Order: sequence, then C-alpha cells, then structure tokens
Amino acid sequence: MGTDSATEQVILATGGYDHTIRFWQAHSGICQRTVQHADSQVNALDITPDRQLLAAAGYQHVRMYDINSNNPSPVINYEGGQGATRNFTAVGFQEEGRFMFTGGDDCYAKIWDLRSKNVQCQRIFQANHPVNTVCLHPNQGELFIGDQNGLIHVWDLRTDHNEQLVADVDISIQHLHINSEGEYLAVVDNKGNCYIYSLHSENESRTSQPQRKLKLLAHKIYALKCKFSPDSQLLVTTSADSTAKIWRITELLGIKNQNETQQEWSNSVQSQTGKGWYTQEAMPLVELKEEGQRWVWDVAFSADSQYVLTAHSDSHARLWSVSTGEVKREYSGHQKALTALAFRDGS
Repeated sequence: MGTDSATEQVILATGGYDHTIRFWQAHSGICQRTVQHADSQVNALDITPDRQLLAAAGYQHVRMYDINSNNPSPVINYEGGQGATRNFTAVGFQEEGRFMFTGGDDCYAKIWDLRSKNVQCQRIFQANHPVNTVCLHPNQGELFIGDQNGLIHVWDLRTDHNEQLVADVDISIQHLHINSEGEYLAVVDNKGNCYIYSLHSENESRTSQPQRKLKLLAHKIYALKCKFSPDSQLLVTTSADSTAKIWRITELLGIKNQNETQQEWSNSVQSQTGKGWYTQEAMPLVELKEEGQRWVWDVAFSADSQYVLTAHSDSHARLWSVSTGEVKREYSGHQKALTALAFRDGS
C-alpha cells in the first residue's frame, strides 16, 4: 500500500465522538478533508463498492458522504423509520452495490435497496435483542447477525429462512466477521473470548450451517472487533485492554486438531445450549500496542494483508506493520474518541 501508484486508490476515513469524519492521505498521515457529522457520534463507517460514497452510521441516521468532492454535507440520509431506531450499530454493502445492510439497537437488521429512489428500507429482520453487528456472507445471500444476548442469526436473503444459534451463555456478541472464502466465521464477545466456526452448506440452496471449531481466550476483558485478513491467513481481534492481537489461522486450528476427540464431542452438543466449546489459550503472532493508547474500537487490514489500521479512544488512528508490530503512521486530529474507520486500498 506504500507505492505512489497505489496512493491515489487509497481511501481512509475515521469518525467518532467529536461529531466529525476525517479523510486522510494514508501514506503520509495528512488529513485532507473534514466533514461534520451533526447530531451524533459515528458508530460505524463503510465505503460503497464503487468508492464514490462513505456511509456513516450514527444515532437514528445513516448518512452518505461524497468521497470525491468537497461537499461538506451528506448527499443521502437514511432514517431509522417509524421512530424505532436508536443507534445504527453496523453498516455494509452488497459487493456490487445493489443494497446496503444495517443493524441497530432497536433489535433490527435492515436491507436498503440502493438502486431505488426510495430511501426507506425494503426488508427487515427482527431479533429479540439489540443488534451489535451484521456481516454479509461472501455468497452475498446470507446475513449473519449478532445480538446482545449471545445469539447469532443467519438470515437467508434468498428464501427469507433464518437459523439461530447460541455462541455462549451470559455474553453479548460484539462483532462477527467471515473470511473472504466463506470458510470461517469469527465472533468476539464482551468477555474477551473469540469463537471460530467453520461454515458449510450441504448445497447452495440451503442456509450455511456453522460448526464449532474453537473458543479462544483472546483478551482478558471486553473484546470489540474481529477481522480476517484478505488472504484469510490471519485474524485480528481488538479489545478494551488497549491491544489488537493478530493470530495465524493455521496455528489456531492446529491447536484444535490436537484434541479431535473433545472437538467431536463439542460438535455433538446442540448449538442452542451454548455449551460444548473446546476452549484454548494461545499466543498471538503479534500484539499491537503503543504506550498511552486506549480502547481499540475498530480495525481493518490492507489489501495485501501486510498492514493493519486501528481506531482508538485516545482520538488517534494508527497504521501498523503486521510483520514487525511497529507503528508506521499515526493519524492525529480528532478531539475525542475514535470509534470507527473505513479503509480501502488495492483493487
């Protein structure tokens, strides 16, 4: 991501509690533009697949900003609807930009047709508890939804069928992510645990069937985010313990394979019980931590999986080398905690 030819393609945006969104020149750390995000903190950010718009999820709104102009105002506003939505907690896009998906603490996941002039949501999934995280399967047909009661909902958008499983008891699911091949699902909770599932379906017409692989004691306290690297070799987890930890997937699954008997027993236990995990502690490949940094609220890999960007409650974002664990760039300018970032480089 450090080459001059690539920098024109790089988009880095950050947002948080100072009600602003900043666009950065990623390789230099220079802030190129600041826009106001009135009325609310920024809970989540994502970039449309065509790289034209930035979506900012906040209180009662998702606002779209034009990335390639100096227009300081949002060009589209999506409202929660019916006065129900409080905070939008998650936002993302179908890979061809056909629809946007959101989650909120009103207990809903929603689908918004971006091809329609109507800015109202077209489809709604109701969970019984506030939704913290939503992720679209790479097959583009299933939404994975995590809520504050430890439930994972798999909503098949093709059939409207849904499945439900319990990650564990007495937890809140903070974030979930699926690797680019659609092979694994990672989930983190408010106790610092990371759960890894394998994903498979007997045929393309059936909803994915998550199978438990490993419960990892990733952090001692509150976990916040988990992301697979684009090459699916690494997993990063972040936490209120002020660290981001990078794990090698083959090493984690190798730990699991050392005790196949226990894992077979785990898979035989019904997923609705939240029991039967093979729990393991492990050493991360690298721990990302600078003196004085605080909660790590958001994280993203570079397209080549060689760098990680993090957003912190100390009002800074940081660019790290995966191989050395060193900070390569710091992005300073926000006045309050950073809670969200969006990053896009490469093709």
